[in-house]
Amino acid sequence: MLSKTQKKYFNYTIKLTIVGLAFWFVYSKVNNQKNLFEFKSLIKDIDTSAIYWTIAIVVFMMFMNWFFEIVKWRFLVKGVEEISFWKATQSVFCGLTWAIFTPNRIGEYGGRIMLLKPENRARGAVLMGVGLFAQLVLTSVFGALGIAWFVAEYVEVPFGVNLGIWVIGVIYGLSFILLYFNVQWIDYLVSKIQFLKKIQPFFDVLRNVTLSQLRKVLLLSLIRFIIFTSQYIILMFVILPEIALLPMVMMIFILFFVQSALPTLDIFDFSVRSFVASNLYAYVTTQDIAVMAIVSFIWFINLILPAIIGAFFVLNVNYFKDSDA
Repeated sequence: MLSKTQKKYFNYTIKLTIVGLAFWFVYSKVNNQKNLFEFKSLIKDIDTSAIYWTIAIVVFMMFMNWFFEIVKWRFLVKGVEEISFWKATQSVFCGLTWAIFTPNRIGEYGGRIMLLKPENRARGAVLMGVGLFAQLVLTSVFGALGIAWFVAEYVEVPFGVNLGIWVIGVIYGLSFILLYFNVQWIDYLVSKIQFLKKIQPFFDVLRNVTLSQLRKVLLLSLIRFIIFTSQYIILMFVILPEIALLPMVMMIFILFFVQSALPTLDIFDFSVRSFVASNLYAYVTTQDIAVMAIVSFIWFINLILPAIIGAFFVLNVNYFKDSDA
């Protein structure tokens, strides 16, 4: 067992390590992010007041996006532990800091649940998974429809093949919706897998999640989905006004879908998004540099800026209950 003093210093070490890693990753990637510099050069010929208002709106929408995530997180865990809005805010932003240097955002779980009581952290992680799955449901549904639309619009295939793709897309989306509204199935599956039986008791919390709660979580997730879709639309209307609304939106849906399907680090996420976006939007515009610059700017606003904010919250987290740090 560690003494109180040892725990205190170990606590400081963990905090400084997380913050140090976060800032090192942010600096190393943002400093070499040419697309962010391209964004600056792109907007120099646009009316200054219009650009300032556009950026201000996009940043405001980022805070609104995470506001609804905070509301969702607090709502999800209230059956396990009542937390204040401020504590939920700290929890969400700490998770964002952890996420940027861990594969596929897995660190977001650890960063977020650390502000719950130790006995509630495992169940909190399971409930957090429900919230993330709600977001994935929307990404999958709209992404599948976007891909079906893309094939119909830009790929020459027989009518029967096109119809089949639409049918597959609808079935794919509906399967996610069905699984989401029956999350207790996950508890049942875990109980049937031998090596997972030890952690199965933590999944019991899924049995108490009601349809009403799932609907509310999905609604909050939909609001977030609309917000970060709108961020892309607003910037593209200002910088790439020649793109029609329908293809613009459908390409965004496909972009979200592909990005969610590929395991990566948040800090490298801009590379995935930029590559996918430039290839998708090549069908509707020749301004591939502008597309990549927009994607990189939104990546910075939605993920990197909140992670920097979260680093300051990380410094206030105690990783040992009896630490005075």
